[in-house]
Amino acid sequence: MTDTSGQFQKRSERKFPGRLTVTNLLGAGICLAAAAGLFVSCASAKHEAAGAGIPKPVWPPPPDAPYVVYVRSFSQPADVQIKSSAFKRFVNWVTGMGVDEGKLINPFGIALDDSGSLCVTDTGANVVCLYDEVGKKWHRWDSAGKIRFVAPVAVAKKGDVLFVADSGLAQVLAFNTAGKLLFQINHDLGRPSGLAILGDRLYVADVGRHCVAVFDLNGKFIFRFGTHGADPGEFNYPTHASTDGQGHLLVTDSMNSRVQIFDADGHFLSAIGSAGDTSGHFGRPKGVAVDRLGHIYVMDALFNNLQIFDPSGKLLLIVGGSGTAPGEFALPNGIAIGADNRIYVADCLNHRIQVFQYIGPS
Repeated sequence: MTDTSGQFQKRSERKFPGRLTVTNLLGAGICLAAAAGLFVSCASAKHEAAGAGIPKPVWPPPPDAPYVVYVRSFSQPADVQIKSSAFKRFVNWVTGMGVDEGKLINPFGIALDDSGSLCVTDTGANVVCLYDEVGKKWHRWDSAGKIRFVAPVAVAKKGDVLFVADSGLAQVLAFNTAGKLLFQINHDLGRPSGLAILGDRLYVADVGRHCVAVFDLNGKFIFRFGTHGADPGEFNYPTHASTDGQGHLLVTDSMNSRVQIFDADGHFLSAIGSAGDTSGHFGRPKGVAVDRLGHIYVMDALFNNLQIFDPSGKLLLIVGGSGTAPGEFALPNGIAIGADNRIYVADCLNHRIQVFQYIGPS
């Protein structure tokens, strides 16, 4: 649903005052960056959170009404008031693992399950984490059964089953929350990089074969669509995938600097963005997600920002820029949005998850 108040729309066509130079090994899950000429757009303003008395960045800044507000960041269980048991702390002390054993190093892929629990892949530690905010639990796996993760870059969860795309292993691993390996998808794939679940199908963005492969939730191959190219429905290193509330699949076509939208059977519907250094264009689009109102959110790892579009592809707002402060990013990748329009971003080189909230009109 497109916002009609007129305040959300930002029609800026300003040139970015500088560009970032980023070395990003697509699909490998390795975060390396060098930045020059830092870009900051839609500078954050201070906003008194209702009842909290704590100034928080908002976008757009006054005098416009805020539509997105920064909530918090976290890097480890202790940041969200989850403490290890006394026994685990004792084991960590004996083994020398220390108190930072659960700290995120390079959070990369991110997803929410049906209950709102947050799943994160960490390509620095080669682990997968599950944060259950309601139950105040933090789970962490470095393997599925006896298979250790090498480069876990994407995650999706359905019920008790986690699906992890490991680009280093060139397969998708399915395991339950007890850590038991259920099956491996090590066929019909080149180098998996993005995952999304739509109905009873698992969609895998394959950066190695420039396509999307589709499986059932038991790992059986169904079909694939796309080939290497720049025309509608073709891909040049697809890296991330997501779904909306209308039964559509969104795929980040990274090296074509766009997001493509398909129906459940892989038929091309539309595309958002193109290469460029003005507002509404992309450098290296990564994670993509859709909120309950139909707004499309795209992370750009080159410009270190979050761009928000309406369903027709019109730019509405830019959030963030390069840096380490709240609302700033360093090689952001995955993004996930909950049913309450809470926004989670994997801020890779800042070693944290940033949390925002859409507070605009509904």
